Amino acid sequence: MTILLGVDTGGTYTDAVLIRDETSVIASAKSLTTRQDLAVGIGAAVRNVLVQANVSAADISLASLSTTLATNALVEGQGGRVGLVYIGFDARDLDTHGLRDALKGDPVISLTGGHDHSGGEVAPLDLSALRTWLDAQTGISAFAVASQFATRNPTHEQAAASLIEDVTGCPVSASHHLSAKLNGPKRALTALLNARLIGLTHRLIGRAEDILTEIGVMAPLMVVRGDGALISSTMAKDRPIETILSGPAASIVGARWLTGADHALVSDIGGTTTDVAILRDGQPALDPAGARVGPYRTMVEAVAMRTTGLGGDSEVHFITEGLKGGITLGPRRLLPISLIAHEAPEVVLPALESQSKSTLPGEYDARFVRAVSGMDDGGLTDRERKVLDRIGTDVIPMARAVTSRIDTQTIERLVARGLVQMAGLTPSDASHVLGRLGVWNKDSAKMALLLFGRRRTGAGDVLSRDAHDLAQMIVDRLTYQTSIALLEAAFAEEETPFGPPPADLARHVLMQRGLAKHKGIVQISAGLAVDVIGLGASANSYYPAVGEFLHCKMNLPKHAGVANAIGAVVGRVTVRKSGTVTSPSEGRYRTHLDAGPEDFADADAAMAHVEKALQELAEAEALASGAVDINVNLSRDVKQAHIEARDVFVEATIFVEVSGRPRIAKSD
Repeated sequence: MTILLGVDTGGTYTDAVLIRDETSVIASAKSLTTRQDLAVGIGAAVRNVLVQANVSAADISLASLSTTLATNALVEGQGGRVGLVYIGFDARDLDTHGLRDALKGDPVISLTGGHDHSGGEVAPLDLSALRTWLDAQTGISAFAVASQFATRNPTHEQAAASLIEDVTGCPVSASHHLSAKLNGPKRALTALLNARLIGLTHRLIGRAEDILTEIGVMAPLMVVRGDGALISSTMAKDRPIETILSGPAASIVGARWLTGADHALVSDIGGTTTDVAILRDGQPALDPAGARVGPYRTMVEAVAMRTTGLGGDSEVHFITEGLKGGITLGPRRLLPISLIAHEAPEVVLPALESQSKSTLPGEYDARFVRAVSGMDDGGLTDRERKVLDRIGTDVIPMARAVTSRIDTQTIERLVARGLVQMAGLTPSDASHVLGRLGVWNKDSAKMALLLFGRRRTGAGDVLSRDAHDLAQMIVDRLTYQTSIALLEAAFAEEETPFGPPPADLARHVLMQRGLAKHKGIVQISAGLAVDVIGLGASANSYYPAVGEFLHCKMNLPKHAGVANAIGAVVGRVTVRKSGTVTSPSEGRYRTHLDAGPEDFADADAAMAHVEKALQELAEAEALASGAVDINVNLSRDVKQAHIEARDVFVEATIFVEVSGRPRIAKSD
């Protein structure tokens, strides 16, 4: 008998599950995610599940971790301060693919250098300018390096990365390590985001390893990649960008394992995001354009997933436009008022009572902040440092942290850096007032709803005087926004495009009338034609109404609340590599690998060389990740041109996929 441990660290909850012989769940447990020290939440969940199952930690044969940390960090704009080294590109290329926006004001240097399409050097790399720039940088947690056509010749990226490591000692993300595809600015964006996530991921995985060892789990730790495959914890630390959509990918694997469904939409609601994907023939499709999270389209292989900043802990916003007013949710996650009051009732409850006695609503009513200890706070401005010190590690009303209007903007930047947590009204609070949840402080949730409801619409009327009515309004809004997310995913998957983009189709007046079953002179009916598998801790609370709204069957399987943790441990180790062969002149075939370009006189010999090199590399990575019973799949995509009655070789892309089950530790 083998016992497998799956752990999922989400924005709100950390889940743990034990599976016997990959066939049955024997126990599951939840604990609150503790961002100030993730090991606390992981340790609590693992200890609880071991007690429930009466299993010894030493009996665990394999441990695996999935996490929404990287996904949430990108959605919420968090991560460390990074530096970008941009080689051989025009500075205007920074405006391509959202690269300048992703920099968020962090330092960047554009250097001469780079290569052409065939791997030839365009200009020498200016290492002296790079050294001067590095000497002037402070507070950088990691660097990203992207060079023009680095996938055809990576020597300039390698030289720059070597110098950065020698001068700064900081980790470096080289774009050619993360993707073998062309499109320099997009590779640069991927490397930049990877660098931004390194610190966060090292802390998470490192602390996970520490706490598992402390508990007595000696089995190897795996991490779920964005395509649902498993990789070693060491590899995940170096390439955290590959773990974006890790949690959602695990949920798809878990959904399939739990239901056996072949064709369905899968919707996973967490505290921060809702993730929607489709199962076809029992398999989630990979996104050919690369994983998209929030505003960023990366070059990371991941499941075709649409991630929306909508969850149980999404921020509730008041809509001021128009006479009627209203609310909307997300994309930022807040700590629910009911949770912060549960943790610090002596601060939150008196503050809410005091705010309710004011005759006019305050700008910071039902808002609280606290600093997150143990985070990297390098590179802060004097004002940011002053505000952070003022907040401290204890919970305080936001009004106490703000002494001027500019302090509000400063706090927003500190929240984006992950240095401060903000608490406010969320759907979780509404669910407490409606009686759907009862784990935290219901009284504080009711008080926060009453404070929020005092805001006035454009017509001069208060939004709501009844906490229960406002709570229902919030939950109804979550139902609507979840339904829109599902419709967008469904329209995006339609084989026959309808014309307008999926977002417009999902919100189109005819679609909305059809969902409402309009019947007049014209009769309109609309809905989803496939089942929806609802996952997440709050799925049973929110998703039945979504099924009714979309007129579809809502499948809420047993253990839906821990599907991510299940998917984390039932997957396979899979390594995919690709390489290119070009023909710079007739009769010459050039391979493009990490060692640099190499020419051959025969096309088949060149392709065989790339296959052999990639297979050796992929097998080494798979073995390092603990794979056994390895299978290898090779394929070639050869492009030819028909010129003067003969076929001429243009280019070939070689694909290698190595997969196997993770090695199971043997107990004595």
